[in-house]
Amino acid sequence: MTTWAWVAVVVVAVVALAAVGYFVLQQQKRRTHLRERFGPEYERIVAEHDNRREAEQELLSREQRHAELDIRPLTQESRDTYANRWTEVQERFVDAPGFAVTEADQLVTAVMAERGYPTENFEQRVSDLSVGHAATLDHYRTAHEISGRAARKEASTEDLRQAMVHYRALFEELLQETTRGR
Repeated sequence: MTTWAWVAVVVVAVVALAAVGYFVLQQQKRRTHLRERFGPEYERIVAEHDNRREAEQELLSREQRHAELDIRPLTQESRDTYANRWTEVQERFVDAPGFAVTEADQLVTAVMAERGYPTENFEQRVSDLSVGHAATLDHYRTAHEISGRAARKEASTEDLRQAMVHYRALFEELLQETTRGR
């Protein structure tokens, strides 16, 4: 082989290694971004999928959908109104815990709707919330699960109290958030 042929082989090898390195670096950046953005939701989605790439693609799709939503902060008047309604719901818990949990779920959904989140079905709500509220998403799932058991009369008063605590975590975050996650 001539010197030029060897130089060409070395150049091609260096370019190929640089391309592979760039690709790996981009994957690492994307993975870090998704882990930071979705927190515990990242690992949950990865565990649900056959491979990490599919899971990350779902999370990227969630981000894209979220970016297309018109998520907006609540006015101070709305925040005050919802805070007062939450206090009323908590007060009703003493006499009617099951009813209060149902009201808490409805109140969280109302706040989501006013903020601009679609509220058609639970799984879509969770998907949309995961982009900006991943840290409190497990609270919402747990509260929703307990609420379902309560509707079937299968939840204890302590379960219902826990549901209220879980709903409150997301409620407070939705109420106070301005434009984080955008």
